[in-house]
Amino acid sequence: MNAQAGHPESFPALVLNADFRPLSYYPLSLWSWQETVKAVFLDRVNIVSEYDRAVRSPSFEMRLPSVVALKTYVRPALYPAFTRFNVFLRDRFSCQYCGCKSELTFDHLIPRSRGGLTRWDNVVTACAPCNLKKGGLMPIDAGMIPYQHPDRPTVFELHRNGRLFPPNYLHHSWMDYLYWDTELEP
Repeated sequence: MNAQAGHPESFPALVLNADFRPLSYYPLSLWSWQETVKAVFLDRVNIVSEYDRAVRSPSFEMRLPSVVALKTYVRPALYPAFTRFNVFLRDRFSCQYCGCKSELTFDHLIPRSRGGLTRWDNVVTACAPCNLKKGGLMPIDAGMIPYQHPDRPTVFELHRNGRLFPPNYLHHSWMDYLYWDTELEP
């Protein structure tokens, strides 16, 4: 990437916790250059690495940070929020019935029509065709048992799964702080 030719918008900063670990792997904890500069001026972060690109005002010049670390440790939650995205991430973006990775929805093991609740232990990722095939049946009646038993993941488990899906672009200054598992396929 040619830092002199790029727009400031193309210079996000990797945000690390005070222990120098990313706040999140998936999505990767990135701030826009504006958020990063504001955090620097508010003395909330330490600059760890910089781009070759600078922003200027009539009286000030600053190289854009590429990696920042929070000055105050943010204790991560032990358990993530229940969201559709987090269910997909827990299940590694794969249908739990056939392994397909497209047209993903989520399926209630015990159908809502039979009193099933929308919670971690009753919802799995399913492709639309499998979800339609199972319909309102119980898994055993449909002959569709999920590959893995659904449970509430920890934040650390979601981070582990997130490392299976590295973003398309990783700046070289970030590499010492990111640990992508390139041995496993998503």
